[in-house]
Amino acid sequence: MHADGAPDIDIGISAGDRRKIADGLAHVLADAFTLYLKTHNFHWNITGAMFNSLHLMFEGQYTEQWNALDEIAERTRALGFNAPASYGEFIRLTSIKEEAGLTDTADWREMVRQLVAGNEAVCRTARKALKIADDAGDDPTTDLLTQRLNVHEKNAWMLRSLLQ
Repeated sequence: MHADGAPDIDIGISAGDRRKIADGLAHVLADAFTLYLKTHNFHWNITGAMFNSLHLMFEGQYTEQWNALDEIAERTRALGFNAPASYGEFIRLTSIKEEAGLTDTADWREMVRQLVAGNEAVCRTARKALKIADDAGDDPTTDLLTQRLNVHEKNAWMLRSLLQ
């Protein structure tokens, strides 16, 4: 029992496993937020012959990503831990590195290349977290991460197809 009278969390997953899962989710959230921000940036700044199609594609992707951020953070809270929620925490936790800013004449291909790499980075991070959750028998987290993998693998494929 907590000092405030709330009962301890007893969902059939040990506190240690819940902590490991929450740590994995923190990394997924940081990668997902970083990719969301990059996708939104490119939506705002795309120019040229591919403007309309990429502007709309990026909007669809960042909107879906934004909604997913909440699901990841809420799962972390359900496990009993705080979700990272600052730029500093995201920078520390993300595997997606900042790349040099794009010039006024940024090539759409570079934007797409960066988003392919970003989606694949989220996949790699989500796979690590999924293994931890699966080993602990945390079906809700494995389901959430499986859904995220499906989205990010599909996004990477669709974006990569533009470059082939």
